[in-house]
Amino acid sequence: MNAVVRANGVSKHYGKFEALNHVSFSIEPGSIVGLIGPNGAGKTTTLKALLGLTGFEGELNVMGLDPRRGRHELMQKVCFIADVGVLPRWLKVSEAVDYIEGVHPGFSREKAQALLAETDISPRQKVRQLSKGMVTQLHLALVMAIDVDLLVLDEPTLGLDILYRKTFYERLVSDYFDHNTSIVISTHQVEEIESLLTHLLFIDSGRIVLDIAMDDIADQFTEVLVSPEQIEQAMAHHPIHVRDMLGKKNMLFEHQERETLAGLGELHTPSVADLFVAKMQRRSV
Repeated sequence: MNAVVRANGVSKHYGKFEALNHVSFSIEPGSIVGLIGPNGAGKTTTLKALLGLTGFEGELNVMGLDPRRGRHELMQKVCFIADVGVLPRWLKVSEAVDYIEGVHPGFSREKAQALLAETDISPRQKVRQLSKGMVTQLHLALVMAIDVDLLVLDEPTLGLDILYRKTFYERLVSDYFDHNTSIVISTHQVEEIESLLTHLLFIDSGRIVLDIAMDDIADQFTEVLVSPEQIEQAMAHHPIHVRDMLGKKNMLFEHQERETLAGLGELHTPSVADLFVAKMQRRSV
């Protein structure tokens, strides 16, 4: 099956600033990809390139289209949830539902109404009467009710409380499980999306620094909780990151056989957050 997204040597410059530097990756149908990076790493620029919202150099194919030339057709197959939902403040909630139904053939009024029923939002309210969190809930309900092949989420739950964030991600899994819809999520709330992901992309300074399937993390990376008396022996295996933990050293190793590390301490598979910290700090050294 053809990749939903295939990027090859994509670069983007803003004057002398290099936002993306020969970025290459692919996204397969049905995958849920976490695009993770520090502020200014190139995450939003990558998403804008996918959506045809910015020009770029290199090759980028999304759903069989070049986003620079086929954006109108592309947006019939793609939905985008940004960190700030821009809705006219004078618009009523019911009018927003009517509008989306009129412009997007894949929109389900029933699904949108079901999503809104789980909130405190009234169809009669105007956007200006809603709190920031409620505006985000409205935006999510409208976009999540559209049937698409690619869903792009840029900090989708920013400003929402932890209960609604949990509900949102649970619904995301239940609605798209066993579908061919691919999902790209860019967020700083890594711990909340880790269990959803099938693939991981780390980006820093406009470069992809890790491109790995979630199922392959345990084969490539190992965390070891090392006692003080074994620290010297463990350091000989060149950990990529070391931190103090409960009077011991937590060391992260890459491309080291677990059998080799087993005698050094307690073995674990690193979390996405710990792996991210290790990769970012290693690049800054």
